[in-house]
Amino acid sequence: MTKLHDLYQHQGQSPWLDNLRRDYLTKGTLADLVGRGIRGVTSNPTIFAKAIEGEDDYDEQFAGLLADHSVDDAYWELVITDILHASDILRPVHDGSGGIDGYVSVEVAPGLAHDTAGTVDAARHLHQRIDRPNLFVKIPATGEGVPAIRTMIGELRSVNVTLIFGLERYDAVMEAYIGGLEDAVAAGATDLSPVRSVASFFVSRVDTEVDRRLGILADQSDGLRREGLLDSRGTAAVAQAQVAYQRFVDPFRGERWQRLAERGATVQRPLWASTSTKNPAYSDLLYVDSLIGPDTVNTMPDETVDAFADHGTVARTVDADPDGARRALDRLTDLGIDLGDVARVLEDQGVASFGGSFDHLLRTLRDKASALAPGR
Repeated sequence: MTKLHDLYQHQGQSPWLDNLRRDYLTKGTLADLVGRGIRGVTSNPTIFAKAIEGEDDYDEQFAGLLADHSVDDAYWELVITDILHASDILRPVHDGSGGIDGYVSVEVAPGLAHDTAGTVDAARHLHQRIDRPNLFVKIPATGEGVPAIRTMIGELRSVNVTLIFGLERYDAVMEAYIGGLEDAVAAGATDLSPVRSVASFFVSRVDTEVDRRLGILADQSDGLRREGLLDSRGTAAVAQAQVAYQRFVDPFRGERWQRLAERGATVQRPLWASTSTKNPAYSDLLYVDSLIGPDTVNTMPDETVDAFADHGTVARTVDADPDGARRALDRLTDLGIDLGDVARVLEDQGVASFGGSFDHLLRTLRDKASALAPGR
């Protein structure tokens, strides 16, 4: 038994790994992490770019695919191979938890972030191509992504909603999930239990952007205001996530939700993403120890998993001081921080970052294809 096991068994939070690479599958690393208490895996275009560019484990399959696949299609075959293998490793967790955990997430192409119809088509294709009960297709929570989320849920397809940076968009995501379930019922569904979802609320990047803005304001201030601005650094991300958890509770109770729950619907769990600490002045577990609570997921990179297993604190913290969390956000507003604008900027940056990683990897694969098959 490890602290990762305790996190789930005693606090109802599922620890997932925010990483996936071929050698983790072939050398038993993921299986070992599952044995230590990891209950799911998330991936994104940046993770796959680092894995495929940084290893030669993909070269043999890639070379074989080039005979009858384009470079772009070969990339997706590499990704799908890893997703299928990881889903096999995590299937016992999925079955043993009654479908709560054991999921592997794969994201639609980042270039579709502002294309509703394209996202729907891509998500359907991934679900049909992979066809595993423990698959989550990741859809970004952009303005164009939200209706695609509702469509997928209405078709009883499980999704991981990614790139949530603000409370208003989180409200829209929960509404899309519940509305999608209602659409499924209207279309004749009687059993909603096969569909699951998580809403990935990004955390550490919020502090990075808010701290940057606080620093600019501090440079323009003096005295007590300057001191207050500097003292407020590192408070935004946890407070906003804790307020998000408070908002999570309300939509999943009451008559509207009860009608869906009677048909087997399960809540859309908040998932804390981007939980590695970016500022070395902050605790390495700031975005883990402060966000523990039932019906949540925390997806962590390898080093954060190791840190929590070594010195994490297993205690319910996500709703320990809800009034304090709201006051922290109010204070930031009073200091001149527009959290709505922060969310918009971070969403744009997130879409651009994933898109840049994806495009760079495809260029790298095209160069490799040319080297393997000159004239291609």
